[in-house]
Amino acid sequence: MTSGHPLWPSSYACGYSVPMTDTVFPEVHDVLVAGGGSVGLSAAVFLARHGVRALVVERESGPRAHPRATGMGPRTMELLREVGLEQAVNEVAVDMTGATLGKITVDTLAGADLATLAADLPARTRAFDTMTYSPARLRGVCPQNRLDRVLLDAARERGAHVAYDTELLSVEQDADGVTAVVSGPGGPRTLRARYLIAADGVRSKVRERLGIGVTGPGPLGPELHNVMFHADLGHLTGEYGFALAEITTPEAPGMIMAIDGKSEWVFHTAQEPHPDLVRTAIGDLGLELEIVSVLGWRARGQVADRFSRGRVFLVGDAAHAVPPTGAFGLNTGVADAHNLAWKLARVLSGRSDPALLDTYTAERRPVAQLALEQSLLRMRDLRMHFGHGPEAARLRAEAGAVNAPIVHVGYRYGGASAVEGLPSTEDVTLCLDGSPGSRLPHVWVGERSSLDLVGTDFSVFTGTPVDGDPGVPVHVIDGWPYGTVLVRPDGFVAWRGEEGLAEAVRTCTAGA
Repeated sequence: MTSGHPLWPSSYACGYSVPMTDTVFPEVHDVLVAGGGSVGLSAAVFLARHGVRALVVERESGPRAHPRATGMGPRTMELLREVGLEQAVNEVAVDMTGATLGKITVDTLAGADLATLAADLPARTRAFDTMTYSPARLRGVCPQNRLDRVLLDAARERGAHVAYDTELLSVEQDADGVTAVVSGPGGPRTLRARYLIAADGVRSKVRERLGIGVTGPGPLGPELHNVMFHADLGHLTGEYGFALAEITTPEAPGMIMAIDGKSEWVFHTAQEPHPDLVRTAIGDLGLELEIVSVLGWRARGQVADRFSRGRVFLVGDAAHAVPPTGAFGLNTGVADAHNLAWKLARVLSGRSDPALLDTYTAERRPVAQLALEQSLLRMRDLRMHFGHGPEAARLRAEAGAVNAPIVHVGYRYGGASAVEGLPSTEDVTLCLDGSPGSRLPHVWVGERSSLDLVGTDFSVFTGTPVDGDPGVPVHVIDGWPYGTVLVRPDGFVAWRGEEGLAEAVRTCTAGA
């Protein structure tokens, strides 16, 4: 899906001053992760929270310096908050708390009257600032290359080994684990792990070796170039920031995306990348501009027919490829890793039956199908995603689309589809009502969220004391309106009721 360009520097010039690869690590592991991108590193961090140290192997020489995804959803920020990384991510995120135009469509950037565009936009406030359904906040956008560096540091600090320049060559599995051959700086090595997480991308070799097929439209649209460039555009943007600028001039059509909103940008184009092409799109042929790196890519839509086979599990792009429209792909992948991590930890420790792992595909595949479906619908009419108010809601209703927060956090586990039985496809707060299969509702308990109280074990949330000791932590919250709920370590409601709590705890914690 991605490739470099012969005229421009490598996209892996990560700028780290510390050793990029762990060359000394054991040959026996509980979990081996193939792929050290955002989802693979997230898996290592989430596993560490549950006491499992993973080995991550990545064939590239380090984290990409080239930005790819930039849109991080509320659920991803909740998961980063859970592992203590919300502040770190905000520190490297691009501050967009001021005025931003979101997506604009212009002939060229220089020819656009941004002040008029701003005046014509309906009154809006940033969704992250006004949402009441989540405690997590992001001050703007966090390009994936910046996120990866936070995740890499966190994974290593928590005990994970991350080996770059190390490629997974082969995998075989038996009743007790997997045997993997990897090739790294020290030559080939044979590793043993009890489980393998495949986070090796859209063209996953692990998925191919497992014989798992994919379903979906496949490649979408032309081959594109993702051109990262440095240029000061302040004389054109002034006080008005934007996230995306669709350029319509016939000489250089494409999309300019803000990375830092000042001097770092990317231009997506189907034409051969060249500084003058980018200048033409901007509308300033005399602009001082430097192309930093180029990635080739093509949008793709597909979902693996199953997300696991035996002791091997697919996450992220290895499990599903979602077009960028809607910013659902990366966020769905991070949630895959989170869903899987606590289940692996419980099975590895003997606290739950291995049958618990069968729920991974059953829960995550419908969510991936939802993300793909919703992205494809938005590609037909971007107003469904970037529009606001009743008109955008009307367009979504007519197309069978749901509001973006539903895709990020309002879905439910346990049904034939991820939106089965939802009380609303627009208002996510109505969907987060404490029903089994939904994410625990967020309420403030002093200065902490109810989500902050979710630990590494199952837990009970209730408005009144429960009889006896259910064997898991109990949180009694004044004014809690959602009944007595048993919550999984990933923050999803496993059970709700007024009687039978003890039996629910026994059944759910066993994972049978």
